[in-house]
Amino acid sequence: MFMGEYIHTVDAKGRVIIPSKFREDLGEEFVITLGLDGCLFAYPNSEWQIFVEKLKTLPGTKDARQLQRYFMAGAAACQADKQGRILIPAKLREKAALDKDIVFVGVLNKIEIWNKERWDQNNTYDDVDDIAEHMSQYGINF
Repeated sequence: MFMGEYIHTVDAKGRVIIPSKFREDLGEEFVITLGLDGCLFAYPNSEWQIFVEKLKTLPGTKDARQLQRYFMAGAAACQADKQGRILIPAKLREKAALDKDIVFVGVLNKIEIWNKERWDQNNTYDDVDDIAEHMSQYGINF
C-alpha cells in the first residue's frame, strides 16, 4: 500500500528520483500513465494488470472506449536506474506539467505524480469535511 507525500525535482534530462519508500513496492518495472485531475499515475505491474482487466470489462460505449484509450495510449513501462531515478516520457511530463518540483503521493494501490504548483492548488482539502459526510453511502463513517 502506498501512502505519504514526497517532493522531488526533475533534472535537466527529465529524470526524477522515485522516493525510496515507494521503490520496493513498485518493483523493478512498473507502469506510468496519464492520471486524473492533471497528474500521472504509477502502478506496480501487479496493480496495473488488475486495472487493465477492469478496463477490459467496460461496455463498448464511446465513453468507455475513450477511457480505455486515455489510460492505455499514455501508458509507459518504466525501470529505475541504480540511483533510483526514472525517465518519465516527455509526452507524459508535458501533459502533467512536470518541469521542476514534483510531488509523489501514495494513494493506496498507486502513486500519483503531480506538478507541485498544481498539487498545491488542487489539494487544499477545504471541502474534505463535506466530502467525508457523503461517504457513508459507501460504508465509510468517520
